[in-house]
Amino acid sequence: MDIERVNDTTIKFFITYTDIEDRGFDRDEIWYNRERGEELFFEMMNEANDSDDALELDGPLWIQVHALDKGLEIVVTRGQVSDGSVKLEIPVTDKESDESNLVDLMSGSEDDELDLSNDHLEIVIGFKDFEDVISLSHNFFINDLYNELYHFEGTYYLHVIFNDDSYNEDEQDDMLSQMLEYGYESDISIYRMKEYGKEIVRENALPVIRSSFSK
Repeated sequence: MDIERVNDTTIKFFITYTDIEDRGFDRDEIWYNRERGEELFFEMMNEANDSDDALELDGPLWIQVHALDKGLEIVVTRGQVSDGSVKLEIPVTDKESDESNLVDLMSGSEDDELDLSNDHLEIVIGFKDFEDVISLSHNFFINDLYNELYHFEGTYYLHVIFNDDSYNEDEQDDMLSQMLEYGYESDISIYRMKEYGKEIVRENALPVIRSSFSK
């Protein structure tokens, strides 16, 4: 996948159909299955956030998707909100496409919008060995975090959601640092794991592992 920072408010992706299929998505379903299309989009944005071309999602977004012969070109523009009005600087492209799908995230009903708001810190932690999961469970005793354990392509992954209502940003960072002593932050999509991985513990994974395995 190619990522290009157009300007301060716009980022452009190009992803081939081969790359899309390698990620576990069908070429057609991303057009007709809204949920799968959103999964792909979030996966691409996560990769962009890990690169030098990161675009902060702190405002309304305008997403333009062009279906080209070899893949998809996706242009994401962040709007500037001032006094209740939205200002957009949408780059003009002269590229022709076989199909164009424009998603306006500033208008329409709530059901039609792609929700990019992130009310909670959410992370997927990978582990080199299951013993690291056991060690974490016996050394991390905060039990009111939502966490679930999956096995995917030979690796164990812990999906964790931090509750902003219970813990402030510093507390969340501290907990995350503790957890990453035993694993590593993974950019794999939780949706991909749910679709193709094996669910080990659906809820309260760490307390369940702690009670099931001795240290």
